[in-house]
Amino acid sequence: MSLPTLLSQHIVRRPQRIALLQHIAEQGSITRAAKAAGLSYKAAWDAIDELNNLAQKPLVERSVGGKGGGGAKLSEEGQRVLRLYQKLQVLQAQVLEAAEDASDLDLLGRLMLRTSARNQLHGKVAAIESQGRNDRIRLELAEGLSIDAQITHDSTLRLELQSGTEVVALIKAGWLELLAVDQAATPGNNCLNGTIEEILDAEDGPSEVRIGLPNGQTLCALAEPLHLRTSGLGVGQPVLVQFAPSNVLLGTPL
Repeated sequence: MSLPTLLSQHIVRRPQRIALLQHIAEQGSITRAAKAAGLSYKAAWDAIDELNNLAQKPLVERSVGGKGGGGAKLSEEGQRVLRLYQKLQVLQAQVLEAAEDASDLDLLGRLMLRTSARNQLHGKVAAIESQGRNDRIRLELAEGLSIDAQITHDSTLRLELQSGTEVVALIKAGWLELLAVDQAATPGNNCLNGTIEEILDAEDGPSEVRIGLPNGQTLCALAEPLHLRTSGLGVGQPVLVQFAPSNVLLGTPL
């Protein structure tokens, strides 16, 4: 199975994150790898989450906690990506040589935009259900997990979506709602089971909560500390993540 186009674009444009993978392979520690790559601990976690979510399989296998900030090692897929990156570097050099003008590179940069959405999940279209002017798109994520997105029918046509199309689902952290496992989800919403891996408290405002999904992908949600306490949600606790299909944005490779 080939590396998804969006992941390969991400790697080429942000080589520091590939360097992080290399340091993880050498150091076996997220903290030490982050320092070696010139990243903060939080930035390293963010990078790992994003790479894992965009890949077909997790690139980094982690253990949370400990004096060293948690152990980490590359999965077989992560090792394969490192080898592939060397090939991509060669291709990138060829593209730079082929550019007829500096404006060509600016154009490519505009076409491959980054997004402000905190959660980016790679998946494939499994089914499309027409609902009047809207379509409900069933997305198959890694390891059999699935979510629904609701977009206009015009958007379905513009993105040329059909069964098997590779997409990235974009979900802002503020659109995720955390529920205790004994709470009932709102009918019609997406609801995923996960485990809280880390809670980063802010000086003023909601906490940033990282949730590990059973398939190795990670979600980031924003939650008020009071809500976490009253719901009994803490690090290591199971949690339900709820979000509306209308809050799932879709992107496809160019």
